[in-house]
Parts: sequence; C-alpha cells; structure tokens
Amino acid sequence: MNLHELLLLGLAGWTAIGLIGTIVSFARRERAKALYGLKWLVAIWVVYLAVLLGVSHWQKQRVVAIGQPQCFDEMCFTVTGVTGMTGLPQDQRHLLRVSIEITNRGHKPESEALIQAYLIDSEGRLWGESPGLSGVRLTVKVPPGQTVVSEPVFAVSEDATGLKLVFTHGHWQPGALVIGDSDSLMHKRTVVPLNQ
Repeated sequence: MNLHELLLLGLAGWTAIGLIGTIVSFARRERAKALYGLKWLVAIWVVYLAVLLGVSHWQKQRVVAIGQPQCFDEMCFTVTGVTGMTGLPQDQRHLLRVSIEITNRGHKPESEALIQAYLIDSEGRLWGESPGLSGVRLTVKVPPGQTVVSEPVFAVSEDATGLKLVFTHGHWQPGALVIGDSDSLMHKRTVVPLNQ
C-alpha cells in the first residue's frame, strides 16, 4: 500500500467511526450534536474529493515505455512487444497481439483479479480485448517470484493510429477514490505507446 491508499483507508475508517457517532447521537436525541458531526463528515469528504479531482486534472499523463513495468502492489505487468496479425478480410479490422509479462514479486501466489487492458487510438476510440482469441488471461494466478506471459489480442479498425495500451481495474473499485491513481476519478490513464 502506498501513502495515498493509506490516506483513503484512514478516511474510510474515520468516516465509519463518525457515522457510528452520528447514529448514536441521533439515537440519544442529541440532534444538534449529530448534525454537527454529519457536517464535519461531509466537509472532509468534499475537501478530499476536491483534492482528488484537482490532482486528476493537473497531473500529467504518465507514459510507460515498452519494456518498463507497471506494478500494482506485488504484481507487475510489462508490455514486451506487439505483433500484427491478419484478420478476416470482410471484417475491415486488424488484429494486434500484445505480449505482456506478468511478474509476482510477492511471497505467495497472487493474481490481479480486476485487471483489464484496452487500446486507445489517437482519435480516442477504445478497443477492448477480443474474447476467445487470447490464451493466458491477465488475471492469472502467478506463483511467488515467477513470471508468466499473457498475449491478449485486440481487433482494431484498419485506420487506427497512435495506439496505446491501458491497464485498468475498472471504474467501480476503491482505486477510483485514491488520489493520483491512474484509475481515480477524471484522471488521465497511464498509457504504453505501441508504436503501431
């Protein structure tokens, strides 16, 4: 856990304690005290969300080169290459196979259960992983100290240029509220340019 994750965890704990105190105050019919506590909870969350959105807006987009790992706790994902493949002629799409090394730096078997990848092109179009064409999933459980290779396949339009790979855990997970996290609200996603 990094400092920003600990801050969110502390805020969540403080909120839980504050809500319990507010509920107890309402139960004791101490309405003024309960409303005062509730106002503090709301004010702290408003400040936290303002900081989160400010950092998301002003922080520059992180660009990771091919061969450079992106780590999420003990699991690291490294794009090592990309290969073009021929798709179906009538489909008007181009297939790209992206090689990704998944390394577990921990001391027990781990997986990154929520991880997904997608491509984004220079026009902002998103291209998700093609189901059924990939072998080892990005969510594979990796033994400690080991590396496995996943090769997701993406079907992109033939006119797609400036393709970049993005790793995400999705929008509805705790990372959306972590200050400075690539998945946080309104944050520019960390990208790996594929030079395609």
